[in-house]
Amino acid sequence: MARSRKDERHRAREAALQILYQWEIGKGDVSRVAESFFRLQWPDAKAPPETLRNFASALATQTVTDLDAIDPMIAETAERWGPERMAILDRLILRMAICELRRDRATPPAVVIDEALELARTFSTEEAVKFINGMLDAIRRKIEAQI
Repeated sequence: MARSRKDERHRAREAALQILYQWEIGKGDVSRVAESFFRLQWPDAKAPPETLRNFASALATQTVTDLDAIDPMIAETAERWGPERMAILDRLILRMAICELRRDRATPPAVVIDEALELARTFSTEEAVKFINGMLDAIRRKIEAQI
């Protein structure tokens, strides 16, 4: 059975999160981390579709590139709780979703937030899901007010 477009995008976001995690831990070049991930750590026997690979790599790279704009949004929304104090995966999910909210006007904000919540359900805790939901909703409103 062929994978749906939605499933492919979700898998791409999962891959982007895993790339960002490796980048965060190793502090290497994010492009090299992405290449290594798809070459050595892709979980399927079959290579990922090029569209998945491109979306994941671009999202991870853009997230890292935009940290100077993203992290202040997180810090100001969290009030006295900077990104560096957050659990790594929660911080990365937030960063990635904010990047996507800022750059991808074609994807509805509700979809971006829902995908972030699914990632939190998979990779973090139920408390993180609530926290990420509240943070992203507030940040979405700030981004929309700037448009």
